[in-house]
Amino acid sequence: MTLRIVFMGTPDFAVPTLTEIVGAGHEVVAVYSQPPRRAGRGMAERKSPVHEAADRFGLPVLTPKTLRDETAQGAFAAHGADAAVVVAYGLILPKAVLKAPAQGCFNLHASLLPRWRGAAPIQRAIMAGDSETGVAVMRMAEGLDTGPVCMEERLAIGPDMTAGELHDRLALIGAGLMARALAALSRDSLDCRDQPEDGVTYASKIDKAESRIDWARPSQTVHDHIRGLSPFPGAWFDLAGERVKVLRSQSMDRDGPEAPGTLVDEDGIVACAGGAIRLVEIQRPGRQQMSYAEFARGARLKKGIMFG
Repeated sequence: MTLRIVFMGTPDFAVPTLTEIVGAGHEVVAVYSQPPRRAGRGMAERKSPVHEAADRFGLPVLTPKTLRDETAQGAFAAHGADAAVVVAYGLILPKAVLKAPAQGCFNLHASLLPRWRGAAPIQRAIMAGDSETGVAVMRMAEGLDTGPVCMEERLAIGPDMTAGELHDRLALIGAGLMARALAALSRDSLDCRDQPEDGVTYASKIDKAESRIDWARPSQTVHDHIRGLSPFPGAWFDLAGERVKVLRSQSMDRDGPEAPGTLVDEDGIVACAGGAIRLVEIQRPGRQQMSYAEFARGARLKKGIMFG
């Protein structure tokens, strides 16, 4: 049985799920996405990745700035949807919207709830050093990611996996998971269970102020910080007033007398407060990413220099 679906999403992460739903033959009656934003050198208005994907599928797209007014809520209810699928949409759904679809609104969330509710679950999981995460399909309620969980799938986080790599894996896994959830919903066999009260953590939005590398921390913590912010916004250190991003690193067990932030050798090993970090991929302002060796040659780095 096919369902009448309203899809709500904005970034790249949501595109595989929209694609999967269309491929499964469900009737997508409307796509909601964030309004076009000005971006690029010419500051031209740019549609969101979901908006562009919907255009390719020939689906109608709506980009309201809010869903809190009665006009927007009336328009949403008029779709007569069986269900709404929400993936990183970016707007809070008020009670009237949550209640409009006949069978409810379902969110794809990039964590194993109740761990990492909130805006940045992928980055926070890596930054915290978690060895496992996953995706969950949740029946939405009014609270922040508090609704009953219907399905989930787990994924191991590799020791050097970046947030960008994890993002791409979870996007594909999540698309398949949502397709299975909708299939179960269409058979009236989707079982959703309340989240446990224990183990709740919150994944607050990444603040640019926290992206500077603190070498006076253990090497594993620094490594997790770097990969959790790669590729965006990118963890960085200061070199002669220039913000240099580290996109890939390796944690090393090494005891030495050097102060944290000291370049220990020409292979890119930097001392931390316990252990050391080997810099692997770097990005200087306005340039493409490069290997540490390329960066070191261009910057003429020498052993003993301090990174701020």
